[in-house]
Amino acid sequence: MIQKLLVANRGEIAVRIIRACSELGIESVAVYSAADAKAPHVSAADQSIAIGPAPAHDSYLSIPKLLDAARSSGADAVHPGYGFLSENAAFAEACAGAGLIFVGPPAAVIAQMGSKINARQLVSAAGVPVVPGDTPADQSDAGIRQAIERIGLPALIKASAGGGGKGMRHIHDAGDIAASIQAARREATAAFGDGTLYVERLVAHPRHVEVQVFADDHGHVLHLFERDCSTQRRHQKVIEESPSPAVTPGLRARMTDAAVAAARAAGYRNAGTIEFLVDGDAFYFLEMNTRLQVEHPVTEQVTGLDLVRAQLLVAAGEPLPWTQQEVAQRGHAIEARLYAEDPAQGFIPQAGPLTRYREPRRPGIRVDAGVVEGGDVSVYYDPMIAKVIATAETRPLAIARLSAALREFEIGGIKTNRAFLIAILESNAFRDAAIDTAYLDREGGAIAQSSVVGPQSPVDSDQWSVEPAPSRELLAASAFDPWDGGGARVARASTAPVASRRRSSSAAQTVTAPMPATVIKVHVTPGDAVKKGDIVVVLEAMKMELPVRALGDGVVASVRCREGDLVQADAILVEFA
Repeated sequence: MIQKLLVANRGEIAVRIIRACSELGIESVAVYSAADAKAPHVSAADQSIAIGPAPAHDSYLSIPKLLDAARSSGADAVHPGYGFLSENAAFAEACAGAGLIFVGPPAAVIAQMGSKINARQLVSAAGVPVVPGDTPADQSDAGIRQAIERIGLPALIKASAGGGGKGMRHIHDAGDIAASIQAARREATAAFGDGTLYVERLVAHPRHVEVQVFADDHGHVLHLFERDCSTQRRHQKVIEESPSPAVTPGLRARMTDAAVAAARAAGYRNAGTIEFLVDGDAFYFLEMNTRLQVEHPVTEQVTGLDLVRAQLLVAAGEPLPWTQQEVAQRGHAIEARLYAEDPAQGFIPQAGPLTRYREPRRPGIRVDAGVVEGGDVSVYYDPMIAKVIATAETRPLAIARLSAALREFEIGGIKTNRAFLIAILESNAFRDAAIDTAYLDREGGAIAQSSVVGPQSPVDSDQWSVEPAPSRELLAASAFDPWDGGGARVARASTAPVASRRRSSSAAQTVTAPMPATVIKVHVTPGDAVKKGDIVVVLEAMKMELPVRALGDGVVASVRCREGDLVQADAILVEFA
């Protein structure tokens, strides 16, 4: 049995793991960055260790620092949670090399299933249907183009090592092929350190349905039914539910059998997820997530099982605590991801102090959160505040219960997507289960604008100042706008509003960072002439890419940043003559 476990993560999943450890009599060790010194997971653990400054690559993504923390604390196991290093084969291998139990699959399995190309080949050999596609041996731009031409348009370019929509591009027009290949490769390289691409036929209006699988070291591989994750924006899940309203009993049986076959073929162990695209009565393998998913609570709610507890037992070498025959679905559960973001301004992430945070208290409602009133939503990490899960006997009641709970959620200090979530839940499309994976990309803007005057909670305000935008294209005073038509600049809570500051004529010749961010691409050099709409610099903050585009013509005088730089808010990035 595990005696002492290092939780190599933060936020609500860290709190969740620590609570599971407490129930099993396992001592827990939390790690935290300088930004998280007062975070709930730090105080919840039996022991806590500081591992570095706020940027994730200097703390939560540092394998040496995490191993040092495990060594100094005397931990004999590590749980990676999700995100950060949870699907990093090198981390799993390093833990094993240090004599630590890794709560997850073996490193070789993570590496194999982490490559979408290898995963496709493996599950296809096991009889699992895959989307028609092509994996060119020639990974040059010309080779990818030829693959697209073989598959035909519309097509998808996807990153082999990717996930969450990173390195993915939809192509409907032949004229977009060259730019899409380059953008996908650049994004994949920046996000995963691997620019390998493959091509798939674009399934026009699919649903995204995933199957939770679990395996142990005793030959048991089983499924815990499915979750529907079709309500997503730009490949990021927004609302998830179980069971899927679009899956018939026959389709469910075929999908769950396929998921178990895929996990068995991979030699899988511990919790994992097989994701499928569903097109009518047909389904296709999408990818495997070799970790616990953010949306695992909906599975727990309809099965009555504790997935984190089972992870710890399996990692310790024990058999799964249930058989396939003992697992059943009951009722309906829906989860909404509550984010610090401004839907009215292109879903731009928000950061700052939570001046008020009061969770709803009502039957059938579960809230998984890693924040507290008075704490901060940091610019350095994912802006999710909490997951709100409603469980009921029927889907309509679960929808009504979740909508009511969100209305009662009191949040002050920052803007959130709370009203946007309510608007989705109360839409005819969601209630009729008519949403496909592209629905919010088509209709999300209109829903976001309508939610601005939608339901208000007792406290749902912000203490940040942003310049209002008449449309998705923010019209800044300068000729150069720091956002890719996606929202407004965000000012720190205790400073003057950055976006509303009218610049002098000299200030209008610069582009500044709207918030602390990492420079991931510089597209210009001194002397370059730029046209309106050209991308000048690409930043990354709060897990989002933020292209800086020119809103007017100009000539670059100097570039004040380099790729890899961590820039602060208001730092000058580019000056123009």
